[in-house]
Amino acid sequence: MNEPVLDALVDICGPDYARVARTVDTVGGRRVGHVAVPATAHAVSDILSLVADRGLSALARGSGSKIDWGTPRPGVDVVVDTGRLSGMWNHDVERATAEVATGTPVHALQAALALQGQRLPVDPPSRTATVGGMLAVNESGPLRYRFGTPAEYVQSVAYIDRTGQAASSDGEDGRPGLAEIDGVITAATLRLEPLPPARRWVGVALPTPLQLGKLIETADDFEPSAIEADLPAGGQGGTLAVLFEGAEASAVEQAERLAGAWGAGAVVTPIAPPWWGVYPFRRDDVALRLSMSVADLPSAIYSLGDAAGGAVPVRGSAGLGTVHAVLPGTLPPDRITAIVESVRHVLLARNGRAVVVAAPPEVAHEVEMAGQRDLF
Repeated sequence: MNEPVLDALVDICGPDYARVARTVDTVGGRRVGHVAVPATAHAVSDILSLVADRGLSALARGSGSKIDWGTPRPGVDVVVDTGRLSGMWNHDVERATAEVATGTPVHALQAALALQGQRLPVDPPSRTATVGGMLAVNESGPLRYRFGTPAEYVQSVAYIDRTGQAASSDGEDGRPGLAEIDGVITAATLRLEPLPPARRWVGVALPTPLQLGKLIETADDFEPSAIEADLPAGGQGGTLAVLFEGAEASAVEQAERLAGAWGAGAVVTPIAPPWWGVYPFRRDDVALRLSMSVADLPSAIYSLGDAAGGAVPVRGSAGLGTVHAVLPGTLPPDRITAIVESVRHVLLARNGRAVVVAAPPEVAHEVEMAGQRDLF
C-alpha cells in the first residue's frame, strides 16, 4: 500500500471517500491501486494534479458498466469514482437545456426531467449508466434511429484535464469532441426534448434476415422513433420491432397503419418486447459491433455465421444497420481474430466495419479491441 498517496487522497476527498482498492476494483482484469470519490470539480482537479505529479495513471468510473470496453489499459493507479458528482442545475425549461453533473445516473436524470414534461432523448442499454459513462463511449440505444447519439445533444462539457487543469469544450457546431477529451468530464450542458405522452410498439416475426430490408423500408416510411431487430439464432426465429411516440391517438394510428402494411402476424402493443434496449451479450462474452448499410445487414449476418461455424446472436438498430453480435468468451483469441477478420473482409467491400467492443480480460489483452474513436 502506498501510504503517501492514500493520505493525500484522504486529505482531498475525506476519510470515508478514499481507500485502497478492493478485489472488485478492477480495470481490464487487474486490480487498481486506489479509489477516490471526489464531491466537487475542484477535488477532481486536486486528484489529477496529484496523479500527474507522481507519474501515476487515473481513470474515471461511473457505475463501471462499460469500464472494460475498448482497448485495455496497462494499469490504473487511481480510479476517480464520480458517484458524488451528481445533480442537475440551470434547468431552462423554455430553452430546453440543463447542466448535469456527470456522475448522475441517466435514469435519475430522466425521472427529474419527466416532472417538467421533458427528457434527454437517449436510452443507453446499460441500466446503471451515468451521464459521464454514457458520454465517454457515446452509448446509445434504440432511440438513436430518430434522435442520433448522446454526443449530438451535448452543447458543452466541463472537464479536468490529466494535468489537473480545469477546461471546457463546446467543439464545433455545438458538439464537443468527446472522444478527444483526455481527463475527467465533470459536467455537461445538454439539449432536451419534450417527453412524448404515448408509446406504441409494432412487432413481427422474422423467420430469416432476408426479410429485413423490405420490412425496414416499409417501417421507415412511417417515421418511427426506433427500428430494432432481435435475431437470437443468427436470424432464425427473430423479431423486428418498431417504436412510435407522440400523442396517443397519433402513436396508435401510426402503429396500426404499419401493422396493416406488414400484414398478418404484426402485433401492436403498449409494452416493449423484453429484449428491447438490452445488450445481447454478457460480461463473459465477446461483443462485436457491426456497422453497414441496411441492405447489407443480411449478408453480414450470414457471413458472420459462416465464419463462426454456427448461428451467432445479433441484436440492435437494424434500421440504421448498426447491431451487436455475440461470440463465446471461451473461444481462443486467435479464433476470435480469424472470425472478425473474415467479417471485416466482407464488410470492407460494402463500406462497413466490425470492431470488438468488449471481451473478457484474458481475451481483450490478446485481440484487437475497439479504440476510443471506434466507440463513437
